[in-house]
Amino acid sequence: MITSTKSSNTNQPDLKRLMQHPAYFCGLGFGSGLAKKAPGTFGTLIGLPLFWLIAGYSLSIQLLIISALFVIGIYFCSATGKALGVVDHGGIVWDEIVAMMLVLTFTPLQWQWWLAAFLLFRLFDIWKPFPIRQFDAKLKNGFGVMFDDLLAAIYAIICLKVLLWLIAHG
Repeated sequence: MITSTKSSNTNQPDLKRLMQHPAYFCGLGFGSGLAKKAPGTFGTLIGLPLFWLIAGYSLSIQLLIISALFVIGIYFCSATGKALGVVDHGGIVWDEIVAMMLVLTFTPLQWQWWLAAFLLFRLFDIWKPFPIRQFDAKLKNGFGVMFDDLLAAIYAIICLKVLLWLIAHG
C-alpha cells in the first residue's frame, strides 16, 4: 500500500534504487535525494546549475523547457513514489529542482539574487502557507508532488519581484 505522507526513515532510497530505473534516477534528483538530512535542500541546489544551462535562452524557451520538465516530472515522481511505497517521499526532489529553475527564470543573474531566490523558495516549500498545505494534503499523486512546489515557486517569485520593485523605487 502506498502511504501519502513524507517519510525520512522508512523506505529510505539507496544507490541501488537510484540506478534501477531512469525515472528513479531523476525523481531522486540524480542522487541528491539520497541525502540523509535535508534532501529537499540538496535537490533545490541541483536546480541552480541546471538552470544555468538554459539561462542563455529566451524567456519563452526557458518556460517551455521548465514546463516540459514539470510534465515529465509528474511521471518521475509518481514512479519513484510507487517504487518507494510513499507518494511524496522526502527523497523525491525532482519537484524542488524544477520549481527552483522556475524561480531562477524570474531572478536576476547575480549571486545575491540567486541566494535570495533559493532561501525564499526553501522557506515557502517548507512552510507551505495557504493554499500550498491544502493542495499538498489533497493531491496525492505525481501531479500533487509537483504542484505544491510550483505554488511555493510562485510565492518566491512574487516576493522577489516585490523586493526588486522596492529596491528600484525605494
